[in-house]
Amino acid sequence: MSNSICITGAGAVCGVGLDIASIWEGLLSGRSAIKPIAGWDAANWPVKTACELTGVDNRTLVEDRKLHKLISRTDMFGLYAAGKAIQQSGLGAWRDKLEPEKASAFNDRTGVFAGSGGATYQSNYDFFPALTAAEGSTQGFGREFSNSVNPMWLLKNLPNNVLCHVGIRHNFKGTNACITNQCVGGIMAVVEAAAAIQAGEADRAVAVGHDAPIEPETVFNYHRLGLMAPDALLPFDSRRQGTIFGEGAAAVVLEKGTAARARGAAVLGEVIAAGSVSEAAGIVDVRPDGLGVSRAIEIALAQAGLKPDAVGMILAHANGTHASDASEAEALRRVFGANMPPVTAFKWAFGHLIAASGVLDLILALTALKNGVVPGIPVTTSPDPTLPTLRISTSHQKPRSNIALVLCRGFASMNVAVLVRA
Repeated sequence: MSNSICITGAGAVCGVGLDIASIWEGLLSGRSAIKPIAGWDAANWPVKTACELTGVDNRTLVEDRKLHKLISRTDMFGLYAAGKAIQQSGLGAWRDKLEPEKASAFNDRTGVFAGSGGATYQSNYDFFPALTAAEGSTQGFGREFSNSVNPMWLLKNLPNNVLCHVGIRHNFKGTNACITNQCVGGIMAVVEAAAAIQAGEADRAVAVGHDAPIEPETVFNYHRLGLMAPDALLPFDSRRQGTIFGEGAAAVVLEKGTAARARGAAVLGEVIAAGSVSEAAGIVDVRPDGLGVSRAIEIALAQAGLKPDAVGMILAHANGTHASDASEAEALRRVFGANMPPVTAFKWAFGHLIAASGVLDLILALTALKNGVVPGIPVTTSPDPTLPTLRISTSHQKPRSNIALVLCRGFASMNVAVLVRA
């Protein structure tokens, strides 16, 4: 990415807050959104905690009440975050000043990229009443089906709803992609959007990651895999037991540097380079040596023409599971050795947002660089002595440069590393 790919807008929502400023304040103050699950009666469930967004009306997320019948909860998060990013970027106000022909060309050269983790089991719950009433009879199910399943079921569960409705709402008609790739779906949307701009397919693009994994079967199945913690997400800590789900979305507006400067846009940061690899280890397995993570980092550094000591801070994936944290720490040791920059992680506060996690981390990494503060990890009070030494702290640190490395990992042994500059 030799040409400048600038970020001119950002938006986010999660259990800690409805905007980046409140989420950032929560991180600095050590505020966690982990609390008992409110979405269903989890008293007898093996996992009883999550980072839900509560006390927020759907109209706060998506004002159009008619649209609520056609989209799911994760879509509402995605549309909200994308709208906030577009608003901050000033794209709409700039376009409205253009002559009709130029405004049309502007729309044609504006892309949309959306990343999702994939459908949760919640999408199938509408079928349960008909299945129960049918008492095992397929003919009975056919008779009962229309009584319990909304005719808009298919439209509501399309994985590309956010992609479509962002384009429809803002009249963006350019290159686009919907990336359904579990935890790395959102960060890959950013990477693909930047690559599309770099390749000349668009002058600007909106990239959004969104997810809402807090529902009974998803929680239960992750628990059965041994990935869920009971009450706290403790990254790199000797007491860590697993991850905790969060929900929400994050979005950025990317532009060519020349296009951003031409319209006088405020630039939040720059996407420098990215590396994406698979370890080919399995669906839920990770290599203990962290080779996939280190390869992704090395690809990003090589693409940017940077040495490891140019990195000012690392925002780790740090999902709190034993295998992932250990292999990630080993990868960082391999790349940075004794010259490790400050390392931090944020899932302890807002949970694992699955497809939204990487994009939110990227935005918060730029926020940290802008403020000259690497927030501490207040819950990691007993760092695992068996892990390679990382520069983590319960207190805030200072970045050593204006470049951050953001790491994101997902099922199927996916690893993504993105370098951003404030």
